[in-house]
Amino acid sequence: MTANDKQTLAELGFEVVPVAGRIGAEVRGLKLGADLSPATLAAFRQSLLRHKVLFFRDQAHLDDASQEAFAEAIGTPVAHPTVPVRPGSSYLLELNSEVGGRANSWHTDVTFLDAYPWASILRAVVVPAAGGDTVWSNTAAAYEDLSPEFKAFADQLWALHTNDYDYAAVRRVITDEQIKRHREVFASTVYETEHPIVHVHPETGEKHLLTGHFVKRILGVSTADSARLFSIFQDHVTRLENTVRWRWAAGDVAIWDNRATQHYAVNDYGDAHRVMRRVTLAGEVPVSVDGRRSRSIKPGPVAIAAE
Repeated sequence: MTANDKQTLAELGFEVVPVAGRIGAEVRGLKLGADLSPATLAAFRQSLLRHKVLFFRDQAHLDDASQEAFAEAIGTPVAHPTVPVRPGSSYLLELNSEVGGRANSWHTDVTFLDAYPWASILRAVVVPAAGGDTVWSNTAAAYEDLSPEFKAFADQLWALHTNDYDYAAVRRVITDEQIKRHREVFASTVYETEHPIVHVHPETGEKHLLTGHFVKRILGVSTADSARLFSIFQDHVTRLENTVRWRWAAGDVAIWDNRATQHYAVNDYGDAHRVMRRVTLAGEVPVSVDGRRSRSIKPGPVAIAAE
């Protein structure tokens, strides 16, 4: 690690204020863009590893192009594998509440791929007057909450992740149009990947629970036992002690380590309009506690190497 890597954003003159006890910090005084210094980018990365999700207010200077340019400065942006990008952009995924953009279930982004994104950059464009918050959870803290005996058990388990999951089952209210869109767009190509329930973070060495709504089943156990085990792990992930909640304002940006978190966009704003734009950064194939790598089952390996 270089001297620059050891610098914190606070040492560079930016205020880093924790938002919750186990996850999340607001960075104040930093204007995001592709022109950040190498020292600032290195300190940003260290702060992200520490806090798992970073929040930035007052970033209205960012538009689609500059959001993508910033993403290119910190990683390798990748488009969603099935959902078309926003017209005129290369990587941006628009989450628009008027066309089905309500991801109101707990998940880690795109885990149906073998090398799912290492980070996501989300920019608030239109926000409701009330509601529409997003909640993140610390999946390392969730793992640490397990008993030693259950950790040892979890370390051995694997699960099948897919984008062809029961979309209606994870939502209380669902329309026929939303189900049709899920099948025709999101699940237009079906991906299946086997991931360990516990993976080792490639930079911090922390152990994280890897679950979320893309899990179809836990391998090697009955369907009933799979459902019970999934509930146990997911309940630890979503314990309030392991979460942070962000109230959006237009121009806010949240950046999270997708290898270390799950998140949930709260669908409590009725017919109000909400528009968010997201760029994800190419990640690496996860590794289990015993050193095995996740493997793509369908339609075959789709890994995109990260920088």
